[in-house]
Amino acid sequence: MNTYVYIIAACLLIIFSYLFNILSKRTGVPSVLLLLVSGIAVRETVLYYNTAIPVPPVTVEVFGIIGLIMIVLEAGLDLQVDASKRKLIRNAFLSSIFILAFSAAACSLFLYWYLEEYYLRCLVYAIPLSVVSSAIVIPSISHLQQKKKEFLVYETSFSDIAGIMLFNYIVAGNSLNTGSAFLFAGSLGLSIVLSIVFSLLILFMLTRIKTSVRFFLVFAVLIFLYAGGKMLHLPSLLIILLFGMIVSNWQLPLFKKMYRWVNVQQVNTVSHLLHSLTAESSFLIRTFFFFIFGLTIDVRLLWDRDVIMAGSALILLLLAVRYIYLRFFLKAHIFPELFFMPRGLITVLLFYSIPAVYKLSRFNEGILFFVILVTSIIMMTGSILYGRPKIENINDEEPIIESAVEKEI
Repeated sequence: MNTYVYIIAACLLIIFSYLFNILSKRTGVPSVLLLLVSGIAVRETVLYYNTAIPVPPVTVEVFGIIGLIMIVLEAGLDLQVDASKRKLIRNAFLSSIFILAFSAAACSLFLYWYLEEYYLRCLVYAIPLSVVSSAIVIPSISHLQQKKKEFLVYETSFSDIAGIMLFNYIVAGNSLNTGSAFLFAGSLGLSIVLSIVFSLLILFMLTRIKTSVRFFLVFAVLIFLYAGGKMLHLPSLLIILLFGMIVSNWQLPLFKKMYRWVNVQQVNTVSHLLHSLTAESSFLIRTFFFFIFGLTIDVRLLWDRDVIMAGSALILLLLAVRYIYLRFFLKAHIFPELFFMPRGLITVLLFYSIPAVYKLSRFNEGILFFVILVTSIIMMTGSILYGRPKIENINDEEPIIESAVEKEI
């Protein structure tokens, strides 16, 4: 194919992604789901003409990693910490931890019974299936009440972080005992200290560099720190999250002693620009990621009887765990929060990161596709039933989502 054909196709994909976002606000259908369906449709069309679009797994993984970093940075920039939100943050944190833990336990027990393979391998597969996708949830909640909206932003952000940390802990070969737990806690503490130090250094660098090209330098530094931390088996995603939270909460008394080097006005200017650039970059990366992921989905696997039965059982378990916790522990956050449980980018990224030693020989990839698609449909259904978005405010700025462009997918 001519090079210009690829360029035109990429531009059309971005245009359609923007239109999908507008359609999502009018109908409640997640734009991510529309991108996935578009990828599947292109795949089937190409196969109909006896050709193929080869998609190396490394391509999906690279887009996924960069997209993950942007999502976490974006979430950190959105998280405003103050005394009035202490209870909300605590409830969201506990919700993400307990729902993740019990969902992983329930799903791993089901896979252990269903596949009859080693339990630890089943647990490694269950963790990605238990992580709620902030990449899908956050852009889909603009029409909710403010407290429910903030709860879901915090919960899904914490779920992403906790799920990745738990997954890395298991696949690093750590056994579930007290000694390894203390070692992990030590690495976590070290990561927090390093995250704060690096975050302050990056923020100081941002306010001191006067050239017009500086923010993508920061992105490169953050990606470098993330990759380096991963190679050292540290929960380096904390660097990204804490950097975003420090930038968005620089007005807190905790940072007053540092105003002599970096004042609040400088940080507010940086925060606004960084938020815009992060949102734009996230939109671009996630557009290509979910479309490319759609190209890898074989719809024939979804019609397999075993895939439907196993996938449905896993979704029922995930829904039951979420309902029990929200119903009996967080009575103010049952509906529509119950339905906002889609699996997405993190699930795919962790799934493709499973080491060969932990692979399940009898696991059908169609189960992964089935869970992702059906949980997105469940979220869409809950969003529509709870209340359609206000289409007259489609271009207005939101308290959490700054604009229609900045939180596209």
